[in-house]
Amino acid sequence: MDSIVDSLNNAYQDFVGAAANVLEAKELSGGQKTAATDVALENFKQKWELFRVSCDQAEEFVESVKQRVGSECLVDEATGSVSGRSGQGGMTGLPPISAVRLEQMSKAVRWLVIELQHGSGAAGGAAGHAHPSAPFDARFSEDAAQ
Repeated sequence: MDSIVDSLNNAYQDFVGAAANVLEAKELSGGQKTAATDVALENFKQKWELFRVSCDQAEEFVESVKQRVGSECLVDEATGSVSGRSGQGGMTGLPPISAVRLEQMSKAVRWLVIELQHGSGAAGGAAGHAHPSAPFDARFSEDAAQ
């Protein structure tokens, strides 16, 4: 994470420095277009693009961390791991499920989303069958009801 923050900070500093160079070149040329102003503007464009790339990378990192934290919280909640923490025991009233079961359900949902995105059948058809690599387990009563 430190490297991402450092990269973003460096790209920002380079971008601000390039902007200052453009203003300085414009001032020195008396507002006229010169080779120096063109070079400064080209450098500014490059630094702007590099800054945008750094911002995109930082955003991707933040999103991945959000997903990881959300997944961990979901697993903790579903498996009852949070019940040992003070003040959180039994808040949902739902029985915990195993992490393996949670993963099975997650895979089934992902496959349904992929099938729907690829347009393979109507929503009713996609919901009527699970992908073979993410089968429902008949040992669980909620699956047997489907």
